[in-house]
Amino acid sequence: MDRTPDHTEGVDVPPLHEAYADAPDLRREMHQVLALEAERDGRRAGPGTGPPADATAAERVRLLRRAALMDRLACAAPGPGPVAAAAETAGQLVRHDRRHPGLVAGPRHPDTITLAHSRRLYVRQEYAAWTAAGRPGT
Repeated sequence: MDRTPDHTEGVDVPPLHEAYADAPDLRREMHQVLALEAERDGRRAGPGTGPPADATAAERVRLLRRAALMDRLACAAPGPGPVAAAAETAGQLVRHDRRHPGLVAGPRHPDTITLAHSRRLYVRQEYAAWTAAGRPGT
């Protein structure tokens, strides 16, 4: 199981409170992530008039936001279920970024963080970098 420390000592990523400082509250983010999922699955029309200009980048934003949401939920209510879900969604983002390294927003590639530490730390790095960049792809 992916165990994420409460602190990032020895790992150069923003701590939890900094990584998600500009994140919407959990309820709002949950609704927004569910809307992204519905758009992806074709259950709801997206905000644009056609397919996104960069479908790979849009998919990454969806994966990033979902992984960040699950990380935040696991921190708010730690337990085997939420922690496992956070680890799974973080792993999905890591696998995506390994295939598309040009989309990595933070200073470290996923393998430099996830080999010795949690993939959830990588999610925090990427969410903070994505937010700092003005949330591109949304």
